[in-house]
Amino acid sequence: MKATAFDEVWNRIVNNAGEVFKTKTGLDFTYCINGELLLPSATDYKISKNDFKKAYAMLPIDGPGQIRDIARGPSYVWAILNDKRII
Repeated sequence: MKATAFDEVWNRIVNNAGEVFKTKTGLDFTYCINGELLLPSATDYKISKNDFKKAYAMLPIDGPGQIRDIARGPSYVWAILNDKRII
């Protein structure tokens, strides 16, 4: 099965677990991965791989407000998907 562009992005997300990221408002956070769930350090939210996939399909996006209806923890999803280490 051929890897999709999103699969490559998800692999980079997994490989950067524990690194410091910044939200659009400048809040530092890290995250860990548990299966297909991303767990940000700054909240108790569990964000699914599928939420990232839905947001990825909408790129480019200017800010987390554009994905608040489709992704849990949009500030974290936006920050990760707009980081040069991931995209």
